[in-house]
Amino acid sequence: MKIIQIIAAIVLPPVGVFLTTGVSSALLINILLTLLGWVPGVIHALWIISKQSERASV
Repeated sequence: MKIIQIIAAIVLPPVGVFLTTGVSSALLINILLTLLGWVPGVIHALWIISKQSERASV
């Protein structure tokens, strides 16, 4: 599932965040960042996905 999240985060960042956290404040922040520019949205999405996988492995 993680590879799908990463691909979604690169292609359409809010989808990657949604697959990771569901409807949350992180999703709203990512939508705003993506509207401001695609690159900030991708960076935020990849950061959220990596933090979620860090929490799962602990």
